[in-house]
Amino acid sequence: MLLSAILLLTAPCEGEVQDPRELVHLQAPMQEHMLANMRDHLATLNEIIGDVANDKFEDAAKVTEQRLGMSSLSLHGAAHLAPFLHQPMQDIGTSMHHAASRLAIGLQNASVTPTADAFRDINKALHEVTTACEACHAHYRLR
Repeated sequence: MLLSAILLLTAPCEGEVQDPRELVHLQAPMQEHMLANMRDHLATLNEIIGDVANDKFEDAAKVTEQRLGMSSLSLHGAAHLAPFLHQPMQDIGTSMHHAASRLAIGLQNASVTPTADAFRDINKALHEVTTACEACHAHYRLR
């Protein structure tokens, strides 16, 4: 009887779709840390897009490298968090940080020479950043 009640409580409701993403179990403090990092990543992307829209390429480059690029790893406590993540998840995160550093370089280049090629490079690097984000969110979920 108890098992039936537990299964009923954990079974998906009618019309509810099971989440096929891999569940990553983290203790509450680590989960909150990771979620805070991801919220900061999204806020940073929004700030970058706003800076680009306002021709503030140097500002965008600075915030990109400091908060998303390889230079941001200590800010986000990456070394502390990484041991709790699966290697493929770590690899996706690393690829995002590398792409962000390339984006910062593209933004610096555009601040010197704002050509069509420079804007194309910015968009390509920005796409690489968001592709890594999307890949991680598509494959993993936290609890």
